Amino acid sequence: MNPGISEETGQTVRSFIDAMKQQPATLALIIANTAMLIFIFYALSKGAEFRDTMIKSQFEYQKHVTELLAKCVVPDNRTELKLLE
Repeated sequence: MNPGISEETGQTVRSFIDAMKQQPATLALIIANTAMLIFIFYALSKGAEFRDTMIKSQFEYQKHVTELLAKCVVPDNRTELKLLE
């Protein structure tokens, strides 16, 4: 009779744990690498959110400045401006 998937999984986990008992430094490195990957993913996702917020605020600022400049009055004839002597 062939062993089931749960027996195979249990046997694999037991052999992995036995190997890690003999080499605890390897286990520590695996845990450290996993923690580093989680941290990098979190930092990059928060950085992307920050960049999105900054880009949106930059576009809003640019729109506001454009609206203000559109309301400025430009003289029709620029020769009317005289220098003070």
